[in-house]
Amino acid sequence: MLLICVSWVLIISVCAQQELTMPAIPPARVLHHESIVGSLNTILTLPGFRDDGSNVALTTNIRTLITDMRAFIEGNDQLDNGARFKWLRGMNEMLIGFMYYHKSGKLSVASLPDLLKAFDAAMKLDINGGSIVSLVKNYDVAIVKILVDNYALQSNEGIKIAKEIVASKDKREERDDIFSYLSNHLKDPSADSLIIVAAFRNPDALYNYAAVGDNLSRKIRASAHPLVKTIAEMAGMKTGRMYFPFLDQIYRGELTMETIKPLVENENSRGYFSLLVKTRISYAGRIQNSDTPMALQALTSKLQAKAVDMFINEINALHNERDLSVRFRRLEGLSAQELYYLAVMGEDEMYTSSFVSGVYPRIMKNLHGKKSDKLMQMVHKDYYRKFIKMCAAYNTLDHFLKKMDDSTKEVLMTAFVNGLEKTGSLEDAVDVADAYGSIYDKDLRKLVLDQVQWKLNETQSLHNRRGQNIYHLLNTIFQSMDTSRKIDITTELGINPVYTMPNALLKGTEKRIVIQQFFYGDKDGQTYFNIFLGQFQGNANWKIIRKANWVEVRSVKGTPVSIFSSLPLDEKKDLDARSQDSLIQYLANNELQPSIIIHRGHSYY
Repeated sequence: MLLICVSWVLIISVCAQQELTMPAIPPARVLHHESIVGSLNTILTLPGFRDDGSNVALTTNIRTLITDMRAFIEGNDQLDNGARFKWLRGMNEMLIGFMYYHKSGKLSVASLPDLLKAFDAAMKLDINGGSIVSLVKNYDVAIVKILVDNYALQSNEGIKIAKEIVASKDKREERDDIFSYLSNHLKDPSADSLIIVAAFRNPDALYNYAAVGDNLSRKIRASAHPLVKTIAEMAGMKTGRMYFPFLDQIYRGELTMETIKPLVENENSRGYFSLLVKTRISYAGRIQNSDTPMALQALTSKLQAKAVDMFINEINALHNERDLSVRFRRLEGLSAQELYYLAVMGEDEMYTSSFVSGVYPRIMKNLHGKKSDKLMQMVHKDYYRKFIKMCAAYNTLDHFLKKMDDSTKEVLMTAFVNGLEKTGSLEDAVDVADAYGSIYDKDLRKLVLDQVQWKLNETQSLHNRRGQNIYHLLNTIFQSMDTSRKIDITTELGINPVYTMPNALLKGTEKRIVIQQFFYGDKDGQTYFNIFLGQFQGNANWKIIRKANWVEVRSVKGTPVSIFSSLPLDEKKDLDARSQDSLIQYLANNELQPSIIIHRGHSYY
């Protein structure tokens, strides 16, 4: 995989000579092209693009590259309708990424052609079934970050390895200069010692350097230090990345590569997934004691990937299967801990029904009558804030908390709020905020709010600025949920209300609230469209205006509201997309800007 030919890079590394002829663009994709052109025009207003003659060639080259990519996407017979939408969206996302990195000072205007060529090469590799791994080694960190984060490349066969390379590349350039020094000073008497330091500080980067095969690689492989030797051995194996998540335990002698070899050789087996879970639980216990295991991120990334690829994708794909024993057959035999990690690792991918009807009830069943707090003990409270947030969002939190003693519930929810100022990111604080909005038990909500206020007072007395900011935000936002307190969150924090949305903020230029709904032409879309429309039929307060491709439901009295909905026409003939595009065009022509957009379809749409 690492030896994929980079011929595409060589082909497009020269400046574009002449724009390709743009094929006719179907109406359904006109807006996507307009978005790309709009983003490009915004970029060309940035400082550095001057039309005084100095940058005409650069600007012309950029426009040509963009036009060529658009023409390639529209004219390539290998691409179906969905693939064309994907790559057009990817192009626009790539341009927006450039604007972000330019604003942060990490990319200059002169680097935009390199980014365009890199994206073009990645797109053509992906379309032809190739890996983008080879590309990420040839560009600056900011460019490859834009590539590996791009929506259109997330299904590329090399995306996981590419992200791992980018992560180590980022560390190498921004934090760790040992390897750049060693590359030019291999005869330095301290080189062996520096390699050992690098192994403990950044084992992932050492792995990548050991795998290269140059002089530095040979120097690394010659080391007698047990950690360096272990990493170098893995780097020399085709399956080395499968062993790497267990580096810490192997180095400590708790595991050997030989004993786990049968599992690694069948990486899509349940045994390999179970080993990842057991290792993560072991590491979670050590993290509680302020001991950070080596290769922790590699383990977490691999666990997340396997949770999604081996289990969540399958149970999501069977969402129309009414026989739950069939839909969730893939989950049979998994322990409560393994199901728990499916939930917290797959939060962003898991459908609501997959959690509510599949994963959560099986977690509870597999506790075999034990109180629910036993689960927290089993996983050393690893990711417990995320699990509580998910339970709150999916209306299972009350059930989960009722399965433990009241005193234990209070301890757990108090801990849920504590220590947010000590974490390295704001993720836990966001999980707490998300969960609070879904807690309906008044006593529980009061417990959380009281603890937030206690922590606010504590951090103020300790002059902990980070803690003060976090708990002040949470306190203000939580109290704004209680209308009797009359908290003006806009005055307090300078943001719009979180738990309410005043009509005045939703009204457009016509003093009317415009809502746009996207329906899709599958069975669910047709069913729920009829249910939606049925709510207004025969209601004197609403008027239904039918058009060929969409419908408007308009209020007759009270607050002026218009709900525009596309029709769930046959998706197999792409008629639902035509309906959506027709409505979009109508709203644009009449300068009607939706303040609420409702997506009435499955997430894969």
